[in-house]
Amino acid sequence: MRRFVCIGLALLSGCAVGPPYVQPPVATPAAYKEPAPPSFETAQGWKEAQPGDHLERSGWWEVFDDERLNELEEQVATGNQTLQAAEARLRQARSAILVSRSSRYPTFVPSPGVGGLRYSGHRPGFPTSRPSDSPNLTFPIDFTYEVDFWGRVRKTIEARRDEVQASTAEMQTARLGLQAELALSYFELRAAEAQSALLTETLAAFQEMLVTTTHRFEGGVAPKADVSQAKAQLESARAELTDLEVARAQHEHAVAVLTGRPPADLAVAAGDGKLPEPPAIPVGVPSELLERRPDIAATERRTSAANQRIGIARTAFYPTVSLSGGIGMTGTSLLNWFTWPSRLWSLGTTAAVPLFDGGRRDAVEEGAVAEYDVTVAEYRQTVLTAFQEVEDNLATLRVLETEERQQAEAVAAARESLQLATNRYQGGVDTYLQVLSAQTVELVSERRMIDIRRRRILASVALIKALGGGWDASEMPRPVY
Repeated sequence: MRRFVCIGLALLSGCAVGPPYVQPPVATPAAYKEPAPPSFETAQGWKEAQPGDHLERSGWWEVFDDERLNELEEQVATGNQTLQAAEARLRQARSAILVSRSSRYPTFVPSPGVGGLRYSGHRPGFPTSRPSDSPNLTFPIDFTYEVDFWGRVRKTIEARRDEVQASTAEMQTARLGLQAELALSYFELRAAEAQSALLTETLAAFQEMLVTTTHRFEGGVAPKADVSQAKAQLESARAELTDLEVARAQHEHAVAVLTGRPPADLAVAAGDGKLPEPPAIPVGVPSELLERRPDIAATERRTSAANQRIGIARTAFYPTVSLSGGIGMTGTSLLNWFTWPSRLWSLGTTAAVPLFDGGRRDAVEEGAVAEYDVTVAEYRQTVLTAFQEVEDNLATLRVLETEERQQAEAVAAARESLQLATNRYQGGVDTYLQVLSAQTVELVSERRMIDIRRRRILASVALIKALGGGWDASEMPRPVY
């Protein structure tokens, strides 16, 4: 009998209705349009990425070789509350699988009861009857079971599995986004320190020039206006230096919150006032992006779940077969409650055949198909957005690298111009106005140089995030329930 039952269930499992799932095709270019920056190709040990080459999975931020950044990034996984919420949603999705899985088995409900009934001695039709008591002791166990003829339960479980995988990928997407956000805030903080270091050096030069103009005025060589202009330049730079304290403090607060701590509990020690050279990043080919971006994997799994729901909707057009019954004991006293004659049982089957529902089932199926079409469009749009983000950051890095070389030449020229103007002023050839103009140009050039480096580092972080941060679809769990 067991063999026949197993064979019957195996045959019934082949009756599942609904379209088979095929991963939606997407247009994938053979190579990225934007070339890698020249510094990538000249970096020691760097090569054009081949299939299978990835960023380090242990921590992509380690490519920046900053110990303090490494420490902070490790705290995101354990302290960030947004990530904790994503992990809770994943556990919620896993529990939904167990709920759906329970439909594979019959439901047994024991319902013991103790009662009694006293018949009246004045019952109508029994004028001479005597009062009597009729105790009743029961212990039935009822069961119900829906036979999964058309695969509704199986497809529901598969849809839940897809949801778990999607939630896992979404949690990784959230983790990657938070890690990247922390890196951005951290480097913004370091950029503010670099600007502060530059302004501190500039203040010393401006202070020296103020002393020079004051001596020349006291010696009757320069007008009072030179002193006023030098002092105005000095105080303006000092105000800019003070303003940078606000930016640094705000970025430090952001870093604290991203690690799950109040700003008062975190202090980032001051650095050396220099920004590092952006690292060379293995880019790979566009087709790899489909396996390296967790958000793409999440939308693809949502698409698979939506496809399963089409099959679930179609099962409503077929009969629902249910088995029900019960076994137990009933008696009038404890002495005969569990005796063989007190046994009872029942067994039956029902088949609910849908005939007319005013088009409800058609509407549900149409809605499931529309939901699937939505997920396919979202999947393809996610892929396109991923390609765009990689292309954008490759272009940004390449252009900014060229711009930084050009700006380095501008800084060198501005320094030379300032030195010449200072010498000519001290020699009495030019007025202080030329020195003031040269100082302004030199400071603006130096600050722009730092800003370009800052933008290059931020673009490097954004490129790593666009490439998936070293994640791979092979890390996706394959839940078996």
